Amino acid sequence: MAAIKAEDFIASVADAFQYISYYHPKDFIQALTAAYEKEESPAAKDAMKQILVNSRMSAMGHRPVCQDTGIACAFVKVGMDARFEGGMTIQEMVDEGVRRAYLNPDNPLRASVLMDPAGKRLNSKDNTPAVVHVEMVKGDKVEVTCAAKGGGSENKSKFVMLNPSDSIVDWVVETVPKMGAGWCPPGMLGIGVGGTAEKAMVLAKESLMDPIDMQELLKRGPSNRVEELRIEIYEAVNKLGIGAQGLGGVTTVLDVKIKDWPTHAASKPVAMIPNCAATRHIHFTLDGTGPAMLTPPSIEDWPDMEYEAAADAKRVDMNNITPEEVASWKPGQVLLLNGKILTGRDAAHKKIKDLLDSGEGLPEGLDFTNRFIYYVGPVDAVGDEAVGPAGPTTATRMDKFTDMMLDKTGLLGMIGKAERGDEAIEAIKKHKSVYLMAVGGAAYLVSKAIKHSEVVAFPELGMEAVYEFDVKDMPVTVAVDSQGESVHKTGPAVWKVKLAS
Repeated sequence: MAAIKAEDFIASVADAFQYISYYHPKDFIQALTAAYEKEESPAAKDAMKQILVNSRMSAMGHRPVCQDTGIACAFVKVGMDARFEGGMTIQEMVDEGVRRAYLNPDNPLRASVLMDPAGKRLNSKDNTPAVVHVEMVKGDKVEVTCAAKGGGSENKSKFVMLNPSDSIVDWVVETVPKMGAGWCPPGMLGIGVGGTAEKAMVLAKESLMDPIDMQELLKRGPSNRVEELRIEIYEAVNKLGIGAQGLGGVTTVLDVKIKDWPTHAASKPVAMIPNCAATRHIHFTLDGTGPAMLTPPSIEDWPDMEYEAAADAKRVDMNNITPEEVASWKPGQVLLLNGKILTGRDAAHKKIKDLLDSGEGLPEGLDFTNRFIYYVGPVDAVGDEAVGPAGPTTATRMDKFTDMMLDKTGLLGMIGKAERGDEAIEAIKKHKSVYLMAVGGAAYLVSKAIKHSEVVAFPELGMEAVYEFDVKDMPVTVAVDSQGESVHKTGPAVWKVKLAS
């Protein structure tokens, strides 16, 4: 009977969450590199290159691949002949490991977990509690899979109760375009089929822990119905032309994973959970001989490349920007931002709205007139960093605030991740504004363009406070121009036609 010491379990979990914060799995890097090499869309290829360069930088610098360091998830399989020493529950041990990992002073990870989710939504400050799934299995060992799941992809999770005769492929193909690009493709789709509603969701999440092997499957061919479904969905989704970051292109998903479970004769529950470009998970086994030993990958597993913006990229002085210059920008144009920009995301926007609605007005020193706002919640800085990894968050969450911000604050433009909804596009067109897109999954790369950072409003919001960044050659793409044309609509439409022919 193996005796698993609580400290060994805790230390292993802590090491695991630190490890996955800066090391992509090797299979993901290989799959993304192959997709980059065959990509035909220049915009999508550029986005993939940023993600690959960012991943290599993070591996070398031991800093997060994404500013959203995720909600901590753990799948724990406990051998029935194993026993724990230390008097702590599995939830308590996982939480202590997460706490140590996220508060590590050498590589602090962003605490995103809020307590009282239906009420005050107060940050727990250490990213606990984790979401833990426990299963009793045969044997005397404990197997643990740790995953950090970003909000952008988790928010796109879908569930449906299909009729027994309905097509799973048809539902997926209909649903994926409605998810937008906030889940940061190219990534994976995890699909759970059968069981009950909650079982299907867990199956979908657990399937994302499997290694990427779609190309191997395509070469050898399917051996059962689940593998046939994986190939059908993989090919059908990629033919949609959504592409990297939703810009239109050849590859939208790198793999499709499916787990199934017997279900009721009247039911066909289907869950789908996407995994973003910040794919982060690791598996280890504890046998009573000490904590898990996690072997670092070789830097040679990454393609050796550097990122440089296109030669025709336009440098922009954000300190002297004018509405006339904004109106001259074209959809798909690459800009290099220089100067000062403000930040703000969900909580800051709500606070601004409440202050304006009350007549109190914005706090002293916070002026958005002719300024740009960057939707971001950065990781804390370490060493001589101006700021930690600071990639964009999903812009659609700010859509309902867009008209208010453009109408009442003097805001000139916005920077975020993925597409804007029709409501925001109409507001942008109405106010002759603009929306710029930064690449989700390139947070460490983006942070290197930020030369100074300071909180200017709402410090009590933590990572959701309003910062002022001073940036140098920060790469962005004009995603919605002042006339309301969106590259997230035109790009996939063009590539869907190309791929169909």
